[in-house]
Amino acid sequence: MEETTQNTDVPETGQSLPEEAAETAAEATAEVASETNSEAAVPRADSQPQESSPEESSKDEPVKSDKRGDYGASSIQVLGGIEAVRKRPGMYIGTTGIDGLHHLVYEVVDNSIDEAMAGYCTKIMVFINTDGSVTVADNGRGIPVEKHPQFDMTALEVVMTKLHAGGKFDRNTYKVSGGLHGVGISVVNALSTKVHVKVKRNGKIHEQTYKFGEPLNKLAIIGSTNETGTDVTFWPDKEIFETTEFHFDTLSARLRELAFLNNGLHIAIKDERSGKEHIFQYDGGISSFVEFINQNKKQLHKTITVKKEKANIQVEIALAYNEGYQENLYSFANTINTREGGTHVSGFRTALTRSLNKYAEEKGLLKDDVKVTSEDVREGLAVVISIKIPEPQFEGQTKSKLGNSEVKGLVDSIMSSELDTFLQENPAVARVIIEKAVNAAEAREAAHKARDMTRRKTALEGSNLPGKLADCSNRDPAQCEVYLVEGDSAGGSAKQGRDRKFQAILPLRGKILNVEKARLNKVFANNEIVTLITAIGTGIGEEFNAAKSRYHKIIIMTDADVDGAHIRTLLLTFFYRYMKGLIDSGFIYIAQPPLYKIVKGKLVRYAYSDSEKEKILREIGNDKVNIQRYKGLGEMNPSQLWETTMDPENRTLLKVAVEDAVEADRIFSILMGDEVEPRRKFIEENALLVKNLDV
Repeated sequence: MEETTQNTDVPETGQSLPEEAAETAAEATAEVASETNSEAAVPRADSQPQESSPEESSKDEPVKSDKRGDYGASSIQVLGGIEAVRKRPGMYIGTTGIDGLHHLVYEVVDNSIDEAMAGYCTKIMVFINTDGSVTVADNGRGIPVEKHPQFDMTALEVVMTKLHAGGKFDRNTYKVSGGLHGVGISVVNALSTKVHVKVKRNGKIHEQTYKFGEPLNKLAIIGSTNETGTDVTFWPDKEIFETTEFHFDTLSARLRELAFLNNGLHIAIKDERSGKEHIFQYDGGISSFVEFINQNKKQLHKTITVKKEKANIQVEIALAYNEGYQENLYSFANTINTREGGTHVSGFRTALTRSLNKYAEEKGLLKDDVKVTSEDVREGLAVVISIKIPEPQFEGQTKSKLGNSEVKGLVDSIMSSELDTFLQENPAVARVIIEKAVNAAEAREAAHKARDMTRRKTALEGSNLPGKLADCSNRDPAQCEVYLVEGDSAGGSAKQGRDRKFQAILPLRGKILNVEKARLNKVFANNEIVTLITAIGTGIGEEFNAAKSRYHKIIIMTDADVDGAHIRTLLLTFFYRYMKGLIDSGFIYIAQPPLYKIVKGKLVRYAYSDSEKEKILREIGNDKVNIQRYKGLGEMNPSQLWETTMDPENRTLLKVAVEDAVEADRIFSILMGDEVEPRRKFIEENALLVKNLDV
């Protein structure tokens, strides 16, 4: 039996993010290369969209290659259009994992959003169907169905089958657009076993079906209508994607973002498999987004909004501080979530730091020897940055970072001017913000001193690793794993039962600090957290570097009781707030020890859930059966712990990931924050969902 690794959400109530994307091209194009490993070519971004036909290629007489690796002219493959996408899907959607699967939906939805931004679409519906397909429907103008002037086919077929084709390249059609590469819908078509398109346009309902990227039939008129719009249903190819199971929460999170970014746009998603449905419509735009982020925190002032257009670039920023210690920044360019930031974020941060420092110095609000840095002014900040730009430059088709150099100075200029004016007109709010930044600066200095003391202490002790860590002998992080174990008793069993070659054990005494309610200086004052930071090796805060992790599997292993669940949640809160890069890298796991030991005669079985226990009892019978309910890891001897929870051949691990960052932040704020009322409401709403209650 092989190790089973499942994705779990952060926190355990239901949200999950990205696996690492596969190799992504800097553009959604490539040229035939001259190197020995060259395999493919796809059309250049600046070329006319066209495909090479197999018939034309076959007319050329093949050139025989020599026997040195059989590499010759015939080894150079020219992939055109759909064929190129199916050969190298990662170049277009980043990965063939779960992120790439959801990216297909985003590409189709982005077309509808472009119609909304152009003022022609007011409603978008997304359905996750029971047969594994997804339908995206809008009430926009509908994809043109007339004959294309350049190709002997309809405009719809051009859009569906030709890369770099679409209305996005014509600024008269779309002034701003998210899908600037023009490969979105054609890539979805290429990576699906079937795509069904219905277009309502010019009083008619047009319909066409595609199979593996090619039209199955000619465009047909199937009825009349007074409506307009496009419905696209696609079935992702199971031969290409690692999974074709769509996650409702992931898609819902993205659609919620789009609703915030497009004032008044009605967006709905329904999961036909479960009946779950969300409807989003926000008239307040990104100001509503900031208030949504802060809804379970104490917001310190009214939301500050900046909205201005300069050089055909629209800049919109909303921000507000809360009593917390974490920054929540979300940035977008043409409604595309730029998770890695970019020039618009750099411009904003530069302006924020400069304006607040300038105001504080002018009003004498800075204390002696205290210098406020960019890190200080971001503590407790909730901000949404949205720009709309005619010619965005993204890094690759997945568009996670904005690269337009002119945007940094423009955002800096607009933000500085607007914020300077706001601070002068609102001195009470300005004082609150400056005081928070000054307190953050003092805490940062204290954290530096605590960090330095910790380093000096470990240096004097002659070791860089904590004494309680039972390390493994292997030094390759990719092969190593560390178990974070609750208490010395379980730690002792784990140390005896482990494989010393690649498994390290770190026992944790008691419950670590709740970092949701503490600044960094308090974090460094907690011995268990310092031990944890030292053992993992990545550092935290401004020094954090996921690449320095000494283990690529950091496994939380706690008891199956209330205390164990609390310790697990405290650890997840710490990792999410201060080492989120470990979660993003896929390094954090949760061990799944068995709940029951079932003995009948010489037969011993383990059950990991109540349903599994019932299944085993049906198989072996209920007579003369001894059932032991495990509440603590210390109740298992070393061999049992190895066999059930630590042996890669048999164990089950839950991989921690974040699908919906906004929702994850909301849940952590509710469960671990200062506000009592949201937590009480959460408990009341979810009390009946509790399993394995320890009373």
